[in-house]
Amino acid sequence: MTVPEVSRASPTNERFRIHVKNRRVSRAGHASNFVSTFGTVSDTDRFLWLEDIEGDDALAWVRERNEVAESTLFVDPTFERVRASTLDVLEADDRIAYPSRHGDVVHNFWTDAEHRRGLLRRTTWADYRAGDPAWETILDIDALCEAEDESWVFHGSATRRPDRRRALIELSPGGSDASVTREFDLVDKRFVPESEGGFVRPVAKGSLTWIDDDAVYVTSDFGDGSLTRSGYPRTVRRWTRGTPIEDAEIVFEGDESDVAVGVSVSKIPGHEHHVFERAVEFFTTRTSIMRDGTPVEVDVPDDAEVGVHERWIFVSPRSDMAQGAEVFESGSLLVADLDGFLAGTSELVALFTPTSTSALAGYTCTRNLVVLNVMDDVRNSLKVATPPSATADAWTVAPLSGAPDVWTVAVSPVDSVESDDVWLSGSDFLTPDTLFTMSLADGTPPELLRQAPARFDGDGMAIEQHFATSADGTRIPYFVVGAAEAIAATDGSRPTLLSGYGGFEVPRLAAYSAVVGQSWMADGGVYVLANIRGGGEYGPAWHRAGLREKRPRVYEDFEAVARDLIDRGVTSPERLGISGGSNGGLLVGNMYVRTPELFGAVVCQVPLLDMQRYHLLLAGASWMAEYGDPDHPADWAYLQGYSPYHLVDPEATYPPILLTTSTRDDRVHPGHARKLAARLEAAGKDVSYWENIEGGHGGAADAGQQATMQALIFTFLRDRLGLTSS
Repeated sequence: MTVPEVSRASPTNERFRIHVKNRRVSRAGHASNFVSTFGTVSDTDRFLWLEDIEGDDALAWVRERNEVAESTLFVDPTFERVRASTLDVLEADDRIAYPSRHGDVVHNFWTDAEHRRGLLRRTTWADYRAGDPAWETILDIDALCEAEDESWVFHGSATRRPDRRRALIELSPGGSDASVTREFDLVDKRFVPESEGGFVRPVAKGSLTWIDDDAVYVTSDFGDGSLTRSGYPRTVRRWTRGTPIEDAEIVFEGDESDVAVGVSVSKIPGHEHHVFERAVEFFTTRTSIMRDGTPVEVDVPDDAEVGVHERWIFVSPRSDMAQGAEVFESGSLLVADLDGFLAGTSELVALFTPTSTSALAGYTCTRNLVVLNVMDDVRNSLKVATPPSATADAWTVAPLSGAPDVWTVAVSPVDSVESDDVWLSGSDFLTPDTLFTMSLADGTPPELLRQAPARFDGDGMAIEQHFATSADGTRIPYFVVGAAEAIAATDGSRPTLLSGYGGFEVPRLAAYSAVVGQSWMADGGVYVLANIRGGGEYGPAWHRAGLREKRPRVYEDFEAVARDLIDRGVTSPERLGISGGSNGGLLVGNMYVRTPELFGAVVCQVPLLDMQRYHLLLAGASWMAEYGDPDHPADWAYLQGYSPYHLVDPEATYPPILLTTSTRDDRVHPGHARKLAARLEAAGKDVSYWENIEGGHGGAADAGQQATMQALIFTFLRDRLGLTSS
């Protein structure tokens, strides 16, 4: 699950974010309160009609609430100032144009004030490297929207190897997860119609993957029985050019109870691999590799992630994994010769083993090497792993020198089929993004290609990392950012925004946010990011500590950070606001009902909130490994203890809350936010609600909508927490 900028975990998908004495309410207490107050939910959910996403009554209700929010928040002078400054940032000409390089050609997807939905464009590598490229437009999405009378949002493209003439372009109506895929001719700069044999996948959740010039793998909705319970494709089919998509032959399939299936194709000459995956649950996957026309299942535990590159297989177990007498720790990265491993003649060896403070953030393969991205107390460092060779009979791992000296560093291959070149990017809360390229083959230092300009005055600001102690004694890291005198405050006077996620093994990293900087910190606000359990900051074990019945640990962690901020005098409950989106919306929703006395304002975006019905709504069934199955009495016994929708007490005093969502969010159902808003409104609570019609799970479909959403959020926070312009 992804979330909007104010509460974004990192530039990645998902997979799915006090001085007053503690009001300690046991989870059992919450459960008994729920039963005595509301009885059987299915009999008393009078707001169920708001789950009708585009029903006339539901949309009329939405329009009324939007009008109220707009008549109060949109007319505040802060709103237009924040909206305009945010839009300037999102559409600035001096943003980094991130490249995708194919030999001497660089592709880029770009949005600006004249092209809100974006341009797919290209230039030469020499021009891009020189710093002032002349861009050639390949596809204008805004013009396409106008021509087809559709609200297309670009979801990516994949070019065909080796000639790179054709691409598969994915477009989403309104930003939803459902999309279409169309074949595009990069030379003639036009879509290839079905009448000419072009591949065109109708709108659905799914994808196309190149096999060769005249065949693709397709995952999509093929009618009855072709989707999983979660609404994702459960079959991979081979589709040959010039034949109807309905005739595509099934080559791999999962069960209806699975989350989804997927496929990838590696095209390194001499090492071509077709890899199929069944996501049995969100964190359990069965991987198969095509051998002699038949997918062969890889013999590893279901909770291990499997990757294939060149002649190697990579395995990352989420729990301790035995190989004979040897036990590999959860979160390790293991490697073996692929053919030997499938035949049972090669054993895995460890490239990375976690420690009490370090975890593997990820790894990336170049043509001949592997780069490990390691987090140590939520700071990245890079290492290069070199495979055995004529001069070395084992893998070697060494630090990568020259990476950006910032808290957060990312690495990706320039072209993993053809070279050992990589892109390096780095940033933190006060350092704008930088982009480097580097050849790992010759050991030359990284070459700085681009550095984004500062969008707010960071002079006099500082980043501090602190550690709070959670209820069970666990050490919880968190970042504090702002003016040095603000984060050193001891009188509790500073308006402070605390954000977190705590789910799906997603780490929250130090990232530059111009919006937070110029809309909050520049006027003396303090920003805090909590690295709570449930995320991936310390690997799979950190995530497992907040799963299912253990989820209250996540909320205790967040409360511990809030109390630490108040105990140190940085802020006070009436000046402490919190924000979270998606799973982070569930987090702040629970803070709202668990410990409302700790907070002065709550921003809850595209959230999960009804934990009794979440698995019945859109993609919700795919998250049962994270939360549990409400239809099982044993699971509902603990789920009702962190279902904010059911834990609202009409007699309790709650802080002001802003709920936002999107009608087009086909991942987390907008009914979650709608129903909580309606319940709070009926109880006479201070609740603001705003629903964007477009935007999908990100909440906005273009820069204009993003700017409006951010202005709404920061106008609300500044007003409720007392932050004024300097």
